[in-house]
Amino acid sequence: MPPTQMKTAIAPPGSLITHDGQIQWAGLLFGPGTDYEIADTGLTGWADLPGLDSGDVLRPDQHGAWPGSQWSQARTVTAPIWLLPAQPAQAAAVAAQFRAATAVHSGEQWLAVRLHGETLACRARVSQRSIPQDRMFLTQGAAKATVQWVCADPRRFSIDEQTVSTGLPTPENGLNWQTGGLSWPLDWGAPGATGLVTAVNAGDAPANPVIEFHGPVRRPSLTRLSDGLRIEYDIALAPSDVLTVDTGAGTVVLNGTTSRMHTATAWSTPELLFQLDPGTSSFAFRCEPGSFTGGAGKPQPAASMTWRDAHW
Repeated sequence: MPPTQMKTAIAPPGSLITHDGQIQWAGLLFGPGTDYEIADTGLTGWADLPGLDSGDVLRPDQHGAWPGSQWSQARTVTAPIWLLPAQPAQAAAVAAQFRAATAVHSGEQWLAVRLHGETLACRARVSQRSIPQDRMFLTQGAAKATVQWVCADPRRFSIDEQTVSTGLPTPENGLNWQTGGLSWPLDWGAPGATGLVTAVNAGDAPANPVIEFHGPVRRPSLTRLSDGLRIEYDIALAPSDVLTVDTGAGTVVLNGTTSRMHTATAWSTPELLFQLDPGTSSFAFRCEPGSFTGGAGKPQPAASMTWRDAHW
């Protein structure tokens, strides 16, 4: 039989963790205060730098190579876990729960680890599991098991999502010349909106945000001000429409159902390359000139960006 798909639309990563040293996987907690204690050798591969694929090209007529791009490989995380039931009579139930949580599944879900007050999480799948059926397990119900996960995306993410949003730029009201002239101090009216938004990735790895464009607007775009990198789509959005750009999956979907990847303009960068670098980044939301004439009581177009801080 093919492996079953794991349901991943459940509680957020790390929602069950209460103590340092705990690991949450598939709704099960490992570590202090549980029946599944982490062995003294501890977790391996969690904070290590993953293997790297290099695009370096050897120089044919001199020493060394021309430096190319570097791309990280998948992350492999291994945990030695003691199955320690409170009573030998509970050994079968403890082992069964552990086996169920570490069964074969095709879908990824969150592997969350808390160390020194910081909880980070990776999307992962179990790749290996061993549970010795030795004399200690037979007589005491205890066993030193080992479980290994593979994280196709090696980045570790914060457990909390962050979201920022902005509307289109609007002009200032300016001076009112119609009410008996001007008097000092001058009243320039309420300041207009800039259409700019700032996002902070507090990690040390680039993050792939999910971007939403809300109508009514035509030809929405979002531009990174530091280098002019832009995503832009030649599409007219009605007031109820939402165009969702997932830069991690490389998808562009209208109202959660229909792909609109083909609407990307010639100026638009590939979605997978539109990343949120570590630190602070500023973006500008724009549209086709004259495609929206706002007013009080009318739906207002907006762009939002959602991400998790990313760490190597």
